Amino acid sequence: MPRKEATPTGKEVFFPEEDIIVSKTDLKGKIIYANVLFESICGYTREELLNQPHSIIRHPDMPRCIFKFMWDTLQQQREIFAYVINMCANGDHYWVLAHIVPTFDLDGNHIGYHSSRRCPHRKNIAIIEKHYKELLAIEKSYKNSKEGMKASLNSFVASLEKLGISYAEFIFSMRTAA
Repeated sequence: MPRKEATPTGKEVFFPEEDIIVSKTDLKGKIIYANVLFESICGYTREELLNQPHSIIRHPDMPRCIFKFMWDTLQQQREIFAYVINMCANGDHYWVLAHIVPTFDLDGNHIGYHSSRRCPHRKNIAIIEKHYKELLAIEKSYKNSKEGMKASLNSFVASLEKLGISYAEFIFSMRTAA
């Protein structure tokens, strides 16, 4: 059973750049596998993670519209890269550059998702935090959370269109920053 929901501490934790956090979920996002680094960094035991929604590590500073965008992409059976701030069991947080792909069984049936997460460049975190704060402000400006998420997603998509780039181009333009 998961622990009581934590309050963000504002303390960031880090993991080595060469390490990869790995998890697998079913189609609904319930965790079916977590590597030791995932357990270690988030502070949950394997027993606390397995069969729980991946949102168990959702940080309140993470815009809901980004998760909506991710899920929409994944449900089209397409891979996605995304910067994500996650929350540890004790309220600390950590940033990742997630690469999430649909998984299939031997018969080609879509059965879940596989996520590999790396430590992002600090420069990229500064860039993405600015965008995420703007998106969160839009989300919080609405009394109805679904309307807020939709408005923030529309704003995000419009900003990409204004730049004349796709979401993938936006993410990859930052991935190479040092």
